[in-house]
Amino acid sequence: MDPSRMTAIVGTDPATIRRPQAAWLVPAGLIFLSLIPVIFGTMRLTELAGGAAITPDNARFFDSPVPVLIHIPSVTVYCLLGAFQFVPSRRRGSRGTRSWHRVAGGVLIPAGLLAALSGLWMAVFYALPAADGGILLVLRLVVGSAMVVSIVRGLLAIGRRDFVRHSAWMTRGYAIGVAAGTQALAPIPWILLVGPTGQLTKAVFMGASWVLNLAVAEYVIHRRAQGSARTSRTSGRSVAPHAAASR
Repeated sequence: MDPSRMTAIVGTDPATIRRPQAAWLVPAGLIFLSLIPVIFGTMRLTELAGGAAITPDNARFFDSPVPVLIHIPSVTVYCLLGAFQFVPSRRRGSRGTRSWHRVAGGVLIPAGLLAALSGLWMAVFYALPAADGGILLVLRLVVGSAMVVSIVRGLLAIGRRDFVRHSAWMTRGYAIGVAAGTQALAPIPWILLVGPTGQLTKAVFMGASWVLNLAVAEYVIHRRAQGSARTSRTSGRSVAPHAAASR
């Protein structure tokens, strides 16, 4: 079968059909990136559940555990389950896979909102750690609010059946949510070569990680738009001769 006709019928780029394993590289990388905050979050929950010794670093969590008990599970679900939404067949495959995408989205939207809102609550009401500083606090408030806005706009877009904008806004929200993994990796060279980060360098690395993730998200959104445009043009060329022949 001609590849253009296959694209028109299936609605998926032929390269994706020929290389199903390659389609899983992105979610696999996202899961790996997510495991870093997931592991540290699990350690924090174990610490709270096991009644670990209270120190200046963890006292705020023991004083008010509810936000962190909401934040860590919701972030875990959001990051790990969200990675599978980047498998193309989950969005454009059979009716069953599209249904999976919708069901997963019904879990991801509240999980993402809980993760973002609980993170904002902790940023505002928890005592500011000495290693963080005011600049990082402002960054957290801005980025956490942007995550909430992205998810809400994605939800509103799907309500209007605007799948393109829905995908774009949910991709931006996920990029912010999964940035904790990037933030754990970004300062490693600095720590190895220079030493521990100070307030300013920590804020720079964390801010740069959010910017990097959002830049990658915009690249993904742009590539999707280009792929959709190519598919539309190919579908138009392949359908037009058949329509002319029928007349």
